This record gives sequence, C-alpha cells and structure tokens, in this order.
Amino acid sequence: MSGPAPDPNALRRERKTDAAGWRALPADGRPGPAPEWPLTEATEREHDVWLDLWEKPQAVMWEELGQVLEVALFVRTLAEAEQPDARVDIKKMVRGYLDSLGLSVQGMLRNRWKIAPGVPVSAENAPSPAARRASARDRLKVVPSGEGA
Repeated sequence: MSGPAPDPNALRRERKTDAAGWRALPADGRPGPAPEWPLTEATEREHDVWLDLWEKPQAVMWEELGQVLEVALFVRTLAEAEQPDARVDIKKMVRGYLDSLGLSVQGMLRNRWKIAPGVPVSAENAPSPAARRASARDRLKVVPSGEGA
C-alpha cells in the first residue's frame, strides 16, 4: 500500500475508490463479553490485553469480519514483543498487526474507520484551555530612546 491514506474530509467524494465509504465505529466500544480465547492457554498478560481489546470500538469490525484468531495472534505477539530480549522482527510484526487491526491512526485511515462522535462536550466536561506560554517578544523590555547606554 503506497501513497497517503485516504482523507475522510476530502472535497472530491465521487471517486470510485471512495465508493465503499467510511465506517463509523461506536465511541463507547463493543458491547458484551470478549469471545473465548482461541489459542492454547493464555498467560495473565494475554488475558488482560484480550479483554481490553474487545472493549474497543475496532472490536465491532473484528467481530463482523471474523478476526478473532487474528486478534488472538496479535495479543500473543504483543506479549512476546514486550519482553526485554524480544527480537526486532517480533516488534515489526506487532506494528503490522496494529495497522491491520485498525489500532493505529494509519490503520484506522487505511481501513476507512473512524470513531463516531461520543458524548457532546458541555461546560462541565469541557477541557480547560491551555495556559499561554510567554514568547520571546514578551520577554523583551522597551527602553525609551536616549536612556540607558
């Protein structure tokens, strides 16, 4: 897959490549319990990651596309990649899984998935504005002509 990922906000929407459209995933994630673990005995770490992943919005699509085994293989590979002596190729595999499962920004774009708007922002849950940093100009001191020197 070469080239930039498709832009969901592009002005030209009549292109044939956009015929499939974008899929809005529920902001609150996939409802219900996680599927049964399909591989051999899971470690505690694998079990925790497995449960966490199946609560994500992307899990709606994994279930629809029948990707239970692929998600399990990702979990197992991720647990292996987290080890201090993990090989580089294992870490590259994790990156590939992140993209193919839509767990990275690039993967979301390539799969044409976006998270549907969640709870509207109100005065109570709005983020506080960031404090303004002083610029170099703010630190300068104006000296009237003829003074100083």
